[in-house]
Amino acid sequence: MPKRTPPGRSAGPQLRSIRGMFEEVDTTAYPFNLPVFANGIDLELRSNVTFFVGESGSGKSTLLEAVAEVCGFNPQGGNRDHHYSTFADRSALAEALRLSWSPRKITEGFFLRAESFFNFATYIDETSVRRPYGGKSLHEQSHGESFMSLFMHRFEHGIYILDEPEAALSPQRQLSLLTVIHDLEVPGHAQFLIATHSPILMSYPGAVIFHMDGDGMREVSYRDTDHYQLTRDFLNGPERYLERLFAPDDDEGDADR
Repeated sequence: MPKRTPPGRSAGPQLRSIRGMFEEVDTTAYPFNLPVFANGIDLELRSNVTFFVGESGSGKSTLLEAVAEVCGFNPQGGNRDHHYSTFADRSALAEALRLSWSPRKITEGFFLRAESFFNFATYIDETSVRRPYGGKSLHEQSHGESFMSLFMHRFEHGIYILDEPEAALSPQRQLSLLTVIHDLEVPGHAQFLIATHSPILMSYPGAVIFHMDGDGMREVSYRDTDHYQLTRDFLNGPERYLERLFAPDDDEGDADR
């Protein structure tokens, strides 16, 4: 587990911006035809922790996968040393992205892709010693335990790109992940780009949140996210939501009359 660090925040992220050069791409082809990319990509990163939120299909995972490719990480998950899948060429979006670094480019880190983590765990079992992952096969741990083994034993210095890490984490383990993020980003050891639906994760202090939808990408405050507002309102009165969800269809009611 990373050691606790004293209060105080580092100067800022080393990945400073993400921009898309779309002049020579076919904007009618996927993923450039996604509404969120209609006006291009021009993001300034001001925090060591940046969240990308939006509905499924909005493009947040697609964007982070392309950023991971440009960083040299396997698009199925892993770091620069993991080669369990072969990709002859970068994706079209990765080819169109330009990343700006300061004071230097980060080459260490990891791309976590929740939906293909099984493939990564299999690769580790076949090619690596288990000690760096807690001394136990990732396949012999629960989904949540394997995620936490990765976070606690392999996250040190670098850029960490996480695609929906909450998929395997209970609320308590999401809080544990916030502790890992804090212990690494405050002293400037790590930078995090995270696509998430979790209002727990996106509550991280000082984080920047980009909301992605048909109108593009815009920065929003935590309490203005749909995720926070819906979760808050539901917990304040679940009966109201459930009553509406389970109400008989009006057309069926008319037919019974």
